[in-house]
Amino acid sequence: MIEIDGSAGEGGGQILRTSLALSMCTGQAFALTKIRAGRAKPGLMRQHLTCVNAAAEVSGAELRGAELNSQLLEFRPGAVRAGDYVFNVGTAGSCTLVLQTVWPALLMADAPSRLKLGGGTHNPMAPPFHFLERSYAPLMRRLGARAELKLRRLGFYPAGGGEIEATIWPAAKELKPFDLLERGEKLEAFAECFAPALPRSVARRELEQLGLAMGWSDEQLREGPSRQNEGPGNALVATLAYEQLSEVFTSFGEKGVSAEQVAKDVVQQLRAYQLSEAALGPHLADQWALPLALAVWQRGGEARYSCSELTPHARTNFEVIEKFLPVRFESSAAGSGWRVSVRA
Repeated sequence: MIEIDGSAGEGGGQILRTSLALSMCTGQAFALTKIRAGRAKPGLMRQHLTCVNAAAEVSGAELRGAELNSQLLEFRPGAVRAGDYVFNVGTAGSCTLVLQTVWPALLMADAPSRLKLGGGTHNPMAPPFHFLERSYAPLMRRLGARAELKLRRLGFYPAGGGEIEATIWPAAKELKPFDLLERGEKLEAFAECFAPALPRSVARRELEQLGLAMGWSDEQLREGPSRQNEGPGNALVATLAYEQLSEVFTSFGEKGVSAEQVAKDVVQQLRAYQLSEAALGPHLADQWALPLALAVWQRGGEARYSCSELTPHARTNFEVIEKFLPVRFESSAAGSGWRVSVRA
């Protein structure tokens, strides 16, 4: 059984989710202690527990410590099973993190799987749906892992109530690692504001401020559609599409934060990325590590990518991946960013 210190490195929920995903992929059991020990509310919160229970359902795992606020979890996976699954966080906790937990394992199944996930679709500290749809899923498809994502309903804190549908096709024998060192030619740049149940002036002010700062035209500034039963909530989403990848940057509105401040936050993210010539932004550099390592593990050899920033979150993720897979991550400064390699 692999033993993991949940307080090591960045010390957050990513340690749990990566451990669950790779335990299912490799069949190796693990014991995770000191779960989120340094957080204001340590242990398993509801969204983390949903990830654990989803992983157990997909793999028929045996569990110990799977309860709210637990700082100890033992997870013994069985065989991954394709199927139709419904996972609901039950709060505004991120359902995209639940999806990312079971996604790699379902690639190992023998048939397609269909998932319906409920909870928050656009949360701070979690990949928003549009990041998964535009940044993560296209790279997964290039890796050989076909998936389709649909946003049925937006979900924001504190109400939640969002809904995502996903179809994941098996790809265990088809994963092909590749290098991602350059963005390629810029194809498109645009921003959308999702602000259901809020005055339309909020979206207009955020988009106007972003457009002025970035020099974007009215055609690049869009108000996202919403339904009457969504929200209240506010997410300003900017997308930069290149030949080799797309990057998505998001800022969230909340009480006491002006529309201008929301726009300023997205502009800062965009400019930081544009100052570098590296391919991946800081969040994608973290999220991409696990599926790329799986492909390298299966195929052998080495794959590389460049990124504008290498966060403590990413470095911790590398360390957890190395506990489950016979691969090695190496990173070095390169120009205005970083270069990461993963080698079998």
